[in-house]
Amino acid sequence: MPTYLITGANRGLGLEFARQLSTRGKDTVILATAREPDKATDLARLVHEVLPLDAADPASHAALAAKLGDRPVDVLINNAGVSSDANSLEKLTMEELQRVFAVNAFAPLLIAKAILRNIRAGDRKTIFNITSQLGSIANNKGGSSYPYRASKTALNQLTVSLSNELKGEGFTCIMVHPGWVKTDMGGPNATLTPEQSIEGMLKLLDGLKPEDTGKFYDYSGKTLPW
Repeated sequence: MPTYLITGANRGLGLEFARQLSTRGKDTVILATAREPDKATDLARLVHEVLPLDAADPASHAALAAKLGDRPVDVLINNAGVSSDANSLEKLTMEELQRVFAVNAFAPLLIAKAILRNIRAGDRKTIFNITSQLGSIANNKGGSSYPYRASKTALNQLTVSLSNELKGEGFTCIMVHPGWVKTDMGGPNATLTPEQSIEGMLKLLDGLKPEDTGKFYDYSGKTLPW
């Protein structure tokens, strides 16, 4: 009975993760987080439990761990993230950098730390971090988007470090670019629907092996450059 924990699941990609996993039958346990669980009514219909989580708040990470108790988590899907309007140097501020890094880079690592004993108790021991191809330094041809790009680059580095620390225990820790998706963040001109993106990512997730740890993929399973 695999157990999945999806962060930031009240809308967009997180909600679609929950929807597609919910079709796998009663043997699949789906836990999900939202900042305001009482308002996540669509999500609540799809999952076994909606847990409160503010990704930027370390106290909330600890509260999540307490809520989970001794329950095993086979797969942690770190989906919670934020965008940024600071696309130019003129718009850049310390406050904006700190806000975006807190959610996009630091939170996935600290959430994994907070619930590490739960993941250790699972059979799959998988940490699936949603990143972006904009975090690729090799692919950065356009500049701008300073906070978002750099936060995803930092997430990739932190995930590789995590994968190296935990690979001796059989963990699989990877980074996945979901594609340009028609969500609130991706906008209406994006090239993928949430259904297409999540279908691809779940196919990738289902086929992961411990030797894949530390890799950087897109939703189709293609390896991306650092």
